Amino acid sequence: MPADASSLIPPALDQLREQPEVVSPEVPSLLERLAEVPDPRDPRGVRHALAVVLTLTACAVLSGATSLLAVGEWIADPPAHVLQQLGGRPDPLIPRRTLPAETTVRRLLARIDPDALDRAVGHWLADRRPKATGTPGLRGLAVDGKSLRGAAKAKGRKIHLLAALDHASGLVLAQLDVGEKTNEITCFQPLLDAVTDLADIVVTSDAMHIQREHADYLLARKAHYIVIVKGNQKKLRKQLKSLPWNDIPLQGRTKNAGHGRSEIRRIKVATVNNLLFPGARQAVQVKRRRTDRKTGKTTVKTIYAVTSLTAEQATPTQLARLVRDHWKIEALHHVRDTTFAEDASQLRTGNAPRAMATWRNLAIGALRTAGVKNFAAGLRRNARDPRRPLALLGLG
Repeated sequence: MPADASSLIPPALDQLREQPEVVSPEVPSLLERLAEVPDPRDPRGVRHALAVVLTLTACAVLSGATSLLAVGEWIADPPAHVLQQLGGRPDPLIPRRTLPAETTVRRLLARIDPDALDRAVGHWLADRRPKATGTPGLRGLAVDGKSLRGAAKAKGRKIHLLAALDHASGLVLAQLDVGEKTNEITCFQPLLDAVTDLADIVVTSDAMHIQREHADYLLARKAHYIVIVKGNQKKLRKQLKSLPWNDIPLQGRTKNAGHGRSEIRRIKVATVNNLLFPGARQAVQVKRRRTDRKTGKTTVKTIYAVTSLTAEQATPTQLARLVRDHWKIEALHHVRDTTFAEDASQLRTGNAPRAMATWRNLAIGALRTAGVKNFAAGLRRNARDPRRPLALLGLG
């Protein structure tokens, strides 16, 4: 149980722990961003402002709620002043109506505009990215998709979400549902349309997105790309493999260990002017040598990539880091599955599954912005005091 509200101990301790980065007052708050989301409800009889209900849901997920039932239980527990901090108007005659019920949250999330919700959350997180440091033009943005395995719509179609994650901060800046009649390729440009400024950003993606239309789009927005080349671009891959790599000196080597294996990566880069891809300025070869520490088995794999960055804009070491950092988006997916039990969720009603995925992105982003490394511990800590998720969201 938290100490009495009059005690100075909890606030004093909180000041010594992780705190969100101070944000300029000119930057819109979470409530202001969520107020941009259209309200799907009939205005007659609405007791709770849309932004208040959505923010309470976000606080619940930031406190460890993994289901709408748990969200409803969290919303029913916090002190009355929590609603007042969010701008809610308590009803003095019927105090029980001051907080939305679980059924209210469930109906609202099922009908919410998921694209508008993702835009609002993405813009809020983008406003809180740390300032870029180091060489300009080398801030990475990873694009990759993830299926919500436990959630399925009519006829059993699993919901598949495409997201864009900032390499440096680990924040999800945009997310889009890949519809039943389309795929990740057609959603690439609409996804990045939601990112306000792509100038000088390096977009990283897997082999699915080595599409000429994607390259043209990024170059038109003054962005860069580095993309893996596989068999879906046979002529380009053949051209890359035929380059005189044996004559090119080794330009970088990294060694890492984790997940029960050790890995050595060697990189070579060549400037080539006639690559069969729009805007390509350099070819990249990465040789990855992995050893399973339990079995001792070693595998060697050669990866090829192309980039629009010139040799003057990026060193081989920087290119190697961009390729490796692309997989930070897989780390996000891992956290959503293990800490937030996303794949175990059976929520299937309307737009609620995607909305909950958005809240998980927001919770992870808020914790990362505050410097939290252990997300499970961070959620447990927030659950002990309802003031903490409010503070992490800049509302405390």
